[in-house]
Parts: sequence; structure tokens; C-alpha cells
Amino acid sequence: MNSLIAAAKVFAHDEEGITAIEYGLIAATMVAAVSAAFVLLGPALLAAFNNISNKITNP
Repeated sequence: MNSLIAAAKVFAHDEEGITAIEYGLIAATMVAAVSAAFVLLGPALLAAFNNISNKITNP
């Protein structure tokens, strides 16, 4: 039982996993921001590409 408590204490003081969690949170935030940008800008981009396509096909 003492070895389990000692292992838990070592695990609690280990800070390597914290860095991985921070990077994961940063990546998740970036994914959310990019997704939101595509959702908000999607219709405008679609209209712009359709406009360009129409000008190319119908000079």
C-alpha cells in the first residue's frame, strides 16, 4: 500500500503531462477558431468563388 501512495505522490508532482495538456488545449482552441472562421466566412467565400467562376466561363 505504501508503494501505491508513493507512486501517487510521484505522479502528482510530475509536471511533464501538464505541458502536453497545455498543447492539447492550445490545439483545440485553434481548431475551434479555424472552424468558426470557416463557418462565418463560408458563404462569402462561396459567393466570391462563384462570381469568379461565372466571369471565367461567361467572358
